[in-house]
Amino acid sequence: MEENEGVREMNIQKAMIRNCKAQEELPKAAIQFDAAFDRRSFKSATGLVGWDQKGDLLVLKTVIHNKVSSTFAVEAYACLESIKLGISLRMPSIKIMGDSKTVIKKCQKNSIDKSMIGAIISDIHNKKSSFQKLNFQYIHRSENSNAHKLAKSALDREENVYLMGVDLDRHVLAWKRRGPRNPD
Repeated sequence: MEENEGVREMNIQKAMIRNCKAQEELPKAAIQFDAAFDRRSFKSATGLVGWDQKGDLLVLKTVIHNKVSSTFAVEAYACLESIKLGISLRMPSIKIMGDSKTVIKKCQKNSIDKSMIGAIISDIHNKKSSFQKLNFQYIHRSENSNAHKLAKSALDREENVYLMGVDLDRHVLAWKRRGPRNPD
């Protein structure tokens, strides 16, 4: 009987260790990025939406860029800003998600990129060491609508925003009160 108890206790401990390892492998945060671009003024806006491990909204951030040359550069800058946000959140493990296949693929590779966005990709690669685990994942544009709307709004208003904690809660509450708006 005592042997059975010992075996059962060992099995429980093994299960607990497996569960802990599984939780350690999950990213601590996920950041979705997207960008909006005005070709006439060469301005762009980055929209970043951060989620915690449980799927709760963690942070909203927008960044305005001036003198941006192309849509590829705009998306690459947005990805770089998501990396910088991950560093500022001090998350050891993070997943970066965006709807630009080109940028995501270049970030996943460890080779030197010689394209027109190569310098930006190099900056991204240089910041990888700030994380224990960093994943880049392509997501369909329909899954990235929050980051897209945020970027578009920031470009229209030409404003940088960083909302977290109480400020984020107030913003979300005010947005919910306004109700759904007509699509653009």
